[in-house]
Amino acid sequence: MYLMSVEPHVLRQELGDFGSIIFLKSILTGIEETLGERTAAIAMIAAGRKQGKISVEELGLVKEGATLSLDEILEKANHILGKEGSRLCIIDKIEQEGQLYKVYAKETFCSSGEPKDSIRMCTYTLGAIQGFLEAFLGKRLQGKQTESVLRGGTHDVLEYSIID
Repeated sequence: MYLMSVEPHVLRQELGDFGSIIFLKSILTGIEETLGERTAAIAMIAAGRKQGKISVEELGLVKEGATLSLDEILEKANHILGKEGSRLCIIDKIEQEGQLYKVYAKETFCSSGEPKDSIRMCTYTLGAIQGFLEAFLGKRLQGKQTESVLRGGTHDVLEYSIID
């Protein structure tokens, strides 16, 4: 079933806007092989960040002057990025510790299909959630991954600090 409430327009009339994660992962690994892991990570984070912001803006979810609780942001994130939306990941929790935001994600695009103990980082997912949060918080963030399901964590934990 295609959810028009999440996507403002249909890009492909017959196939819809969703594609195979297998092919998307092959794009990621191809970019890494061509550019190197570090440069590819920078590009994937930037691409994800841009898409995260665009998703919020296109759907008109940010109201000028409005502030949302972390629970409300979590609900909107899962609506756009989770099962009802792009299926990038599921976010179980967002916590704030002073100037730091911690996001607990699972079934992330980047970790899917990876072997246990893989060194793969969630670059695109990190960027997409960063752009999403920046749009709602109205602040510039810097993100990093601190835990991985691939290396024994229960979640891919993504931390975002506010850049002054």
